[in-house]
Amino acid sequence: MAFAASSALKPHRTPYGVSFVTMHVMRKQYQTGLMWFRRDLRVEDNAALYHALKSCHRVFCVFVFDRDILAPLPRADRRVEFIRESLVDLNGQLRRLTPENGRSQAGLLVRHDRALSALPALAARLSADAVFFNHDDDPQALARDASVQAALEGAGVALHRFKDHVIFERSEVLTLAGKPYTVFTPYKNAWLKKVDAFYLKPYPAEQYAAALAARPADEAEEVPTLASLGFEASNLSALKIPTGSEGGTALLADFVGRMTHYKDTRDFPSVKGPSYLGVHLRFGTVSIRKLASVALEAQKNGSEGAATWLSELIWRDFYAQILSNFPHAASSAFKPDYDAIAWERGANAQAHFEAWCAGRTGYPLVDAAMAQINQTGYMHNRLRMVTASFLVKDLGIDWRWGERYFAEKLNDFDLSANNGGWQWAASTGCDAQPYFRIFNPVSQSEKFDAEGKFIRKYLPVLEKLPTSALHSPWLAKPVELSAAGVELGKNYPMPLVQHDEARARTLQRYAVVKKSAA
Repeated sequence: MAFAASSALKPHRTPYGVSFVTMHVMRKQYQTGLMWFRRDLRVEDNAALYHALKSCHRVFCVFVFDRDILAPLPRADRRVEFIRESLVDLNGQLRRLTPENGRSQAGLLVRHDRALSALPALAARLSADAVFFNHDDDPQALARDASVQAALEGAGVALHRFKDHVIFERSEVLTLAGKPYTVFTPYKNAWLKKVDAFYLKPYPAEQYAAALAARPADEAEEVPTLASLGFEASNLSALKIPTGSEGGTALLADFVGRMTHYKDTRDFPSVKGPSYLGVHLRFGTVSIRKLASVALEAQKNGSEGAATWLSELIWRDFYAQILSNFPHAASSAFKPDYDAIAWERGANAQAHFEAWCAGRTGYPLVDAAMAQINQTGYMHNRLRMVTASFLVKDLGIDWRWGERYFAEKLNDFDLSANNGGWQWAASTGCDAQPYFRIFNPVSQSEKFDAEGKFIRKYLPVLEKLPTSALHSPWLAKPVELSAAGVELGKNYPMPLVQHDEARARTLQRYAVVKKSAA
């Protein structure tokens, strides 16, 4: 959904897509601007903040804890706590910028309200001429932004929005026929051909910090507490998950030293292989332009690990443009024929789903992975594929059930990536694995957690089993089970299904789309 520009503005091509900023904006077109932070919780290399500071004599900064978004969340939600702590960091960044310019300290204005109410009210109170923000192409966000746009434009307030969350968005990378890509490899090739310094150039917002307005005297100087928002502390602190730009920068610095080995380590959940930057990308506490620049530079220097990591960043762009260009995929199969699949229903399916959620399937790697997401809000990428495949192709349960569960649990939940990943595993999505490719949870366990370190960490009940019996306890000798204190069916479940039998049922289930998938 695109926003209409003020009639006084003309489209202007930038490295980051089409904005509605003219040379007049560069000459301080507005007296007062409002920067609306959303999923871009940083000062460094922030597109909308940069343009707001260059366009306005004074800029106020706001974040809205939107009641509509918060309402369905559990009281202890790591994401809310991550945002809250990252806002403290952002507020500190803004405050530190202003004394250097001899101005009264700026800071972040925080509202706990519906965005539709908060933004127009604050714009009116501050006499703002324009509101600046970065894109968010999730359907719920687009609907919210359309409502906010209508309210602000009705009050005579201009809107300016920018690309900040991806390198290429929407229709920026198209086939020669002018169509969106639906297969990753040609998309990646086109992405790599198009990207250059022009698209990766950072926005030096700090250079224009003199335009930051002093915080109004009657505004609270602190970010609201979790309790005041109706939430309570999660285990975020105990998990030592770094927050804010400072945390994201530290994680990136740590990963750069490991990046060269990423290709070889990324599939093993007991190894420190990933960047762990997913949640920081989700909430914009790091710049995607900075990450892509780091990866591209290392790739040019011959790092295969960097090339592999860059591919993961490009997958993120790919799924974002899929959701933007094919919005039906948010709730239906990308390939419509796959909506004809008859998924398991009824009490048995519900019981199996609840066992999967609780990590009680009887397959140790699947159960350990579900324990990881339930306890930490994080799941290793290899295990996301394994658990998704098991739910859909071993248990025969609709991929949307699992997608919703991950959406509830993942710290780094991003609709486009989560949807794309689940549809890939279910073979219903664009460029998905073939329907007949069905992960064997035992062989996956033996290959990627050969020594059982990950399983033992998250399933202590199996800790004393010999490695030879750890991946399929139901095949263990009675003496091994007894010595390890494992009682199948009591303190650890028997398998919900037999994989070979489940595989046969899945092939039959997918027969309805066999011709279209061939």
